[in-house]
Amino acid sequence: MKKLELNDDQVKRYSRHILLPEVGGKGQRKLLEGRVLVIGAGGLGAPISFYLAAAGVGNIGLVDGDTVEVSNLQRQIIHFTHDIGKHKTDSAREKMEALNPDIKVTVHKTRVSSENILSIIADYDIVVDGSDNFPTRYLVNDACVLSGKPLSHGGIFRFDGQVTTIVPGKGPCYRCLFPEPPPPGLVPSCQEAGILGVVAGTIGVAQATEVLKLLIGIGDPLIGRLLVYNALEMKFRTVKVPKNPQCPVCGPHPTITELIDYEEFCSLRS
Repeated sequence: MKKLELNDDQVKRYSRHILLPEVGGKGQRKLLEGRVLVIGAGGLGAPISFYLAAAGVGNIGLVDGDTVEVSNLQRQIIHFTHDIGKHKTDSAREKMEALNPDIKVTVHKTRVSSENILSIIADYDIVVDGSDNFPTRYLVNDACVLSGKPLSHGGIFRFDGQVTTIVPGKGPCYRCLFPEPPPPGLVPSCQEAGILGVVAGTIGVAQATEVLKLLIGIGDPLIGRLLVYNALEMKFRTVKVPKNPQCPVCGPHPTITELIDYEEFCSLRS
């Protein structure tokens, strides 16, 4: 396979990356050859996608079935006022390609489901979960474990956020951390409870950082660790997450070997 060579414009664009000994031209080529799928083009997906585009990740997929609403604009920084009513994936792609013509953005105007997720993630190196509900989080986790795909998980709520990196075979998965979803109604959604807009940026950028590290192969990813953030106290702490030997999806004797009905699993089906 012919090695990708950086042209003069790319050397200028990514010069601050190339100056870093840990990245250099070799690392930048890895980014340009990388394939990352971002699930959700909302609060987390917006900063994740924008920074991955700026960094020169060459192939970025976006999955979202929603359209832009005025209430999104307080935190979903990739969407502008004139985008209200537009598909979020189209709005995001427009900004990403305007920022960086090097990249290719593929949009999937749909919600991920047990029927489509395996085919959607198949062409990507890394999956990033920017979803805002438990059925999708468990679905994405199980699909990535079954497919052997690295996964960046992030979650936000009011003034708090969390990030972890899941690499099948190397550490715990989302089910090791949260074996069961909370009972319906116990944890209100951001729509019900609110979210400080900048928290989405903080957590989204942390997820994008983990993706870049994985693509380049540098640093110490959050494998087996949960990064917890509180904006009111401006504190970060890291919690160790052990691998659960009884985990039904990533344990040595898994009981989940194919995707299930996640709405039913999370008791959200009406």
